[in-house]
Amino acid sequence: PRMPTCLSCARVSSRRWLNLQEYQSKKLMQESGVTVQRFYVADNPPDALQAAKRLNAKEIVLKAQILAGGRGKGVFSSGLKGGVHLTKDPSVVGELASKMLGYSLTTKQTPKEGVEVKTVMVAEALDITRETYFAILMDRACNGPVMVGSPQGGMDIEEVADKSPELIFKEVIDIFEGVRDDQALRMAANLGFKGPLKRQAADQIMRLYDLFLKVDATQVEVNPLGETPEGQVVCFDAKISFDDNAEFRQKAVFALDDMSESDPTETEAAKWDLKYIGLDGNIACFVNGAGLAMATCDIIDLHGGKPANFLDLGGGVKEKQVYEAFKLLTADPKVEAILVNIFGGIVNCAIIANGITKACRELELKVPLVVRLEGGYCTGGATPTALHPYLPSV
Repeated sequence: PRMPTCLSCARVSSRRWLNLQEYQSKKLMQESGVTVQRFYVADNPPDALQAAKRLNAKEIVLKAQILAGGRGKGVFSSGLKGGVHLTKDPSVVGELASKMLGYSLTTKQTPKEGVEVKTVMVAEALDITRETYFAILMDRACNGPVMVGSPQGGMDIEEVADKSPELIFKEVIDIFEGVRDDQALRMAANLGFKGPLKRQAADQIMRLYDLFLKVDATQVEVNPLGETPEGQVVCFDAKISFDDNAEFRQKAVFALDDMSESDPTETEAAKWDLKYIGLDGNIACFVNGAGLAMATCDIIDLHGGKPANFLDLGGGVKEKQVYEAFKLLTADPKVEAILVNIFGGIVNCAIIANGITKACRELELKVPLVVRLEGGYCTGGATPTALHPYLPSV
């Protein structure tokens, strides 16, 4: 069957709080029996050199490990161009690593100052005769996981769907049965694998589903799932998204989280159970509920303003969280005004008001503050009296 609906899900998922480096994802795949390239990880040039020698491969690929795309075309602060290098001479790996480790790599997806590279992956380079795309993801329309595949891999899957929708295939997975053998074989055939490779690809597909369940993933995307001249089916690159609600039973996986590259403000917000995403504008948004938060950002933009952030307080917010949220917003040098937009269906507006009052008093607010509180404990939509000294225009 062809796939008309869940392509956007394959690319656009909920915000990922857990960030894994490429080598960490591949390690999880190895543990589930998925075929990946042989590799080692190094955090200093001598270890990188030794890893290259231990591989004893015809060709070696050296990859800088950062949580951003576009590494191949990136530039290091050392002057080295490219975060991915191929070589047939193991002796040069140490020298290349010395120009990567400890230096910042700037790509189209990093901040202007780049991201410091602390580890490199030294892997066996394999030729690819054919590239395909494969993913397992949660699909609301199907009320569970689905497999999505295309014989055209190594490129943006949305582009394939737009230009050649007939090359996108979908298999709905029964969560109680799992991936059936006939489904895996059918998907392998749709991906263009033939002969013994068809069976091999089907086995890889079933193991990827085992991984999907084992780590409580919401998405496992392999692009490309490739075929080598030696007759191997290999997962060359993978992106894994995890269900944050499963952290309590995935402690080992979540312990791998590399927070060093995360936005410090987002990391601090997460400590207080605040959903924060930094944006490029100058109007800070302080809102409860993701829907209202997005609508608030849209309205600001519609009227010519630019939101500085997305901030969802959630329903069970406490006064301390309100105060800490204000600390985060006021610490952003871009912020020139703060808009509070609260609809108190579940949220107690008095808690919000008291938190804001404390923040205004203790943080010595120096930017304009506009507050809209409506709902529980906010009679008739009027602003609580405690806020009046800080809102002379309300």
